[in-house]
Amino acid sequence: MKELKHKIFSQVENDLEKIETALKENLGAHLEVVTQSASHILFSGGKRLRPLLMVLAARLCNYKGDLDYTFSTVFEYLHVATLLHDDIVDEADLRRKKPVANSIWGNATAVLTGDFLLARSLSIGTKTGKLEVISVISEITENMSQGEIHQLMKKGDITLSEAEYMDVIRRKTAVLLQGACQIGAIIADVDKKKEAALANYGLHMGYAFQMADDLLDYTSDTESLGKKVGADLREGKMTLPLISALQKADEKDRQYMINVIEDKNFSEDDFDQLVRLLDKYDGIAYTRKQALFHIDTAKKELEIFDSCPARNILFDIADYVIERKV
Repeated sequence: MKELKHKIFSQVENDLEKIETALKENLGAHLEVVTQSASHILFSGGKRLRPLLMVLAARLCNYKGDLDYTFSTVFEYLHVATLLHDDIVDEADLRRKKPVANSIWGNATAVLTGDFLLARSLSIGTKTGKLEVISVISEITENMSQGEIHQLMKKGDITLSEAEYMDVIRRKTAVLLQGACQIGAIIADVDKKKEAALANYGLHMGYAFQMADDLLDYTSDTESLGKKVGADLREGKMTLPLISALQKADEKDRQYMINVIEDKNFSEDDFDQLVRLLDKYDGIAYTRKQALFHIDTAKKELEIFDSCPARNILFDIADYVIERKV
């Protein structure tokens, strides 16, 4: 895992530095409090996966312009906007090992800073001069909002189906990675087949990324994860490991799992027992299997492109998504 991460980083280090510069230069907030509250998450160690995917997708499509790094900021601003809003909705304490922004600046400022970042994304998107870009960004923001609302409506609902779960993560996570890859293709003016292939690569990467993220709530630790282990469970999020295990569990174990899900003050021992039951009924193994399926599907979408450094990095990033520990 460390070797793969080093391999990727050594090839994209320059890209990440330029993305970081672009994120700072294009923030464009007129009020210091907005800059501070946005920067609290924006520059707290994010992986920059979304803007990096856009830059690599554009490179794969032989983009010849000089604004790819500027345009890539759209996807990190959108991502951070959702994190600011999510932390309020979820009543979270930590994000990336730091207190959540709303615990410092208050809910109102955090919400409005998130709104600013959404607007800033659209503003930067208009600079591409392409109506398709604005359309994709607008659709992403609509989907992310509806995905979060759907998840909120199903909070703690043990009847949530796998199909509904897939719809939620498509909207709240996958469409952002899909859009990043698609817009990389659009600004490079490639044909629709290649645009669709990159969009599909991003979509399946998004599915796998969220599944891997959901697994970390049960397989990682607080120090590595940057937030409390079991936070998703306390927030009532019904993720695939739970959904799958509940379907297979016998009545006694299923009832135990339900009791833990419904008790927001569950003990550490209760959580550990729940994780053992997720293992027993293959909830963790099944989720990993599904994530691997989407990684394989994502890679196959890139076969339409000739082998080149950008394509190879996209392959490696796909492997990293499923193997990451944080």
